[in-house]
Amino acid sequence: MKAIFTTALGLLSAAQALPAARSASASTSGTRFTIDGKTGYFAGTNSYWISFLTNDADVDQTLDHISSSGLKILRVWGFSDVNATPTDGKVWFQLLSASGSQINTGADGLQRLDAVVKSAEQRGVKLIIPLVNYWDDYGGMNAYVAAFGGTRESWFTNAAAQEQFKKYVEAVVTRYASSSAVFAWELANEPRCKGCSTDVIYQWATEISAYIRSLDSRHMITLGDEGFGLPDDTTYPYGYSEGVDFVKNLGIKDLDFGTIHMYPDSWGVPHTFGPDWIKHHAAACKAAGKPCLLEEYGYNGNCDLQKPWQQASLALASEGMAGDLFWQWGETFSSGPTHNDGNTVFYASELAQCLVTDHVAEVEGSY
Repeated sequence: MKAIFTTALGLLSAAQALPAARSASASTSGTRFTIDGKTGYFAGTNSYWISFLTNDADVDQTLDHISSSGLKILRVWGFSDVNATPTDGKVWFQLLSASGSQINTGADGLQRLDAVVKSAEQRGVKLIIPLVNYWDDYGGMNAYVAAFGGTRESWFTNAAAQEQFKKYVEAVVTRYASSSAVFAWELANEPRCKGCSTDVIYQWATEISAYIRSLDSRHMITLGDEGFGLPDDTTYPYGYSEGVDFVKNLGIKDLDFGTIHMYPDSWGVPHTFGPDWIKHHAAACKAAGKPCLLEEYGYNGNCDLQKPWQQASLALASEGMAGDLFWQWGETFSSGPTHNDGNTVFYASELAQCLVTDHVAEVEGSY
């Protein structure tokens, strides 16, 4: 029988799921990060799929390879929202319904994230865990919309959706609040509010970050936005049409650092756009006294185009930039390779030599 509980029962047992009494080992130090007592610039990657692996050996293999490659930060999905219980064995974390939502703490639920957290703890890898997706992959805000009405734009102010979101946040945050593996809680993956006042996301982020802080005072918190909304240029990513004001959001008390994503192709700008995008955000972070993390970047598996972005970020290590995480990590299991979206960097590949091995050496050489 699946261990599926109502929200109330799930919250009651969540804090008992993992061993307690460990303090956080990642923090900010001015505009830099400190991990396990070392302050500086850190390299890392993204793996959305690791949270949904059903074989612990595959989880351990992935974390072994990430750790041995010298990467310190891994961003993983902390959400999988559905509107109907899957019957195909799919991993899901939360069932959303106006008649009663459920948080799944069973073997096909948060126990899969437990395995990632435990493996990361054992290997000294630090996790960024977003709590909802703007996009429809793994449910996203539209899964809440399907249950509680409205639109993605009204999700931020939809009382019923936000009440359930807070219940889910509490379940996940309290479950891992004592884990040394948590680098930061992330409010959302790439939150946008198209056509909205930037006050909508600002006010939501202020409220939710304060709520997370009340649940877990040890770990860092970040927004997870792409970095839209800067006064330095007139191109689309610098504008405010997506309801995001990077500088204003940096001022939120309970957000510890800023995040930047970078996909020139998707944004209709040339790949040479990258270094200035990084420089302008670094300046904003330095002015705010908080670190900036280049949290996602990718360009069709091309090292020649991405290497200058890594170098531009690292060159600003004392001027606001504190790390970078390429999108995305790839593994080959006995069952086959993980998803290749065109930006995947597979372990031990020629591309990994350039974007991982060589980059880690440059980072370590900068100390």
